[in-house]
Amino acid sequence: MNDLPRIFLTRELPPKSMTKLQAGSRLVFNQEDRCLTKTEIIQGVRDADGLLCLLTDTIDDEILAAGSNLKVVSNFAVGFNNIDVASATRRKIPVTNTPGVLTDSTADMTWALLMDAARRVSEGDRLVRSGTWSGWGPLQLLGADISGATLGLVGLGRIGKAVARRAMGFEMNVKYWNRTRLSTEEESRLGVEYASLKDLLAESDYVSVHVALNEATRHLIGAGEFESMKPTACLINTARGPIVDEKALVAALQSGKISRAGLDVYEREPSLEPELSEMDNVVLAPHLGSATIGTRTKMGNMAVENCLMVCAGDRPVNLVNPDAYV
Repeated sequence: MNDLPRIFLTRELPPKSMTKLQAGSRLVFNQEDRCLTKTEIIQGVRDADGLLCLLTDTIDDEILAAGSNLKVVSNFAVGFNNIDVASATRRKIPVTNTPGVLTDSTADMTWALLMDAARRVSEGDRLVRSGTWSGWGPLQLLGADISGATLGLVGLGRIGKAVARRAMGFEMNVKYWNRTRLSTEEESRLGVEYASLKDLLAESDYVSVHVALNEATRHLIGAGEFESMKPTACLINTARGPIVDEKALVAALQSGKISRAGLDVYEREPSLEPELSEMDNVVLAPHLGSATIGTRTKMGNMAVENCLMVCAGDRPVNLVNPDAYV
């Protein structure tokens, strides 16, 4: 038993993943349903061989330095901008993530937000619950058409492609902007048309964000981009909050530069620009993109496997920083 690795987990995972982790390690974990403080994480990693953390945990150089025995940082997320990967690499600590498993659930969430915002479902729900609904009316809560509309995808990785495939069922005109253009064969197969970001914004009825967060994409959608969009357009963001300038989004919604928005992520989670919570033309979800039992269990199992593989001396499949092995 004592030869099992010591793992520190910052927050409880789905049950099947916890069983897997407990069977393969000497586990210490946060048993409260809250984010740990930096001090608590530092205390937790002091004697740990592996750190299994979440996107909500900021793992900086100070934390990595405190984990003098750390062999791996396993992130329960596809993104890893919460981790100082450069510092981990200098310290020869592999960093892993959980790609691929949340593609469909996040694409589904994109469509849930798009359809809710377009058809004003949440507004209708609030109206009915309020007890003030007086019955059907021909002009009541008129929304926007989805079928046959133009969908603009900002980024066309795994999730963007999954969203595009779903758009076929609505016979939408799908445009995309991506750092690397697809081959003409793949464009044809997905039914998408390449456009510059400026043209995509100007021509789309719905703009959905699917790029990774980095310095080049931080505030990629800001005041200038909202100026380019249709006044009837709807913005959907299930990627990362800081890709959209939230203050500029509020201003665009208030001034009628765009019509509606559906958000699952925020620039300073869990905080958001206070005006957003007062707006009826915004659908707000609490970062539910991967929140299905099946997806979160797959993510948990992958994060556990990544962590235990490195602790056993094996190279993980989902390695973010291969230079840690150089």
